[in-house]
Amino acid sequence: MNLAHRRLCSSARWAARVEHDLLPWALEGMGLGDDALEVGPGFGATTRVLAERVPHLSVIEIDEASALGLQRDLGDRVRVLHGDATRIPDPDGSYDSVLSFTMLHHVPSPTHQEQVFAEAFRVLRPGGTFAGSDSLASLRFRFLHLHDTMVIVDPVKLPSRLAAVGFIEPRVSTSTRSFRFSARRPATA
Repeated sequence: MNLAHRRLCSSARWAARVEHDLLPWALEGMGLGDDALEVGPGFGATTRVLAERVPHLSVIEIDEASALGLQRDLGDRVRVLHGDATRIPDPDGSYDSVLSFTMLHHVPSPTHQEQVFAEAFRVLRPGGTFAGSDSLASLRFRFLHLHDTMVIVDPVKLPSRLAAVGFIEPRVSTSTRSFRFSARRPATA
């Protein structure tokens, strides 16, 4: 992330927006189960809120400094893994839910995004949910990502991309600046 993006994502203003607007909207009416994995938590604004909602929360963060910060700040409440969400080191069927908030656009290519989807599917238990949110393209969003990784996820194409790795019941809805999504791993093979 570039400096402006880092400042925004680590700000108290962003943390308040996550807690009061983003997560309630993205997870409306959704049960997360007892064991959840958050992919790409960054500075942990979403993680801090999720840690209060999920009995057993794990996170996987590719940026070493962010992973160390999460371990320092939340390690007593959250299992922190430093790693790549395209290669999650947990066994098949480890989680009731896999969550991703405002990070998919930081995955460097559509192929890598699909690897994240496939890994989310793999580590979910039968009947488990993959859910989250991301941002819609806009001039402001592009400006925030100058000299930064930004591979926009098209919310119209997302359901078919999720179905291609095995998910069922993919749902996507949009707001002014964001979209939310959910899909399930089939309960049986």
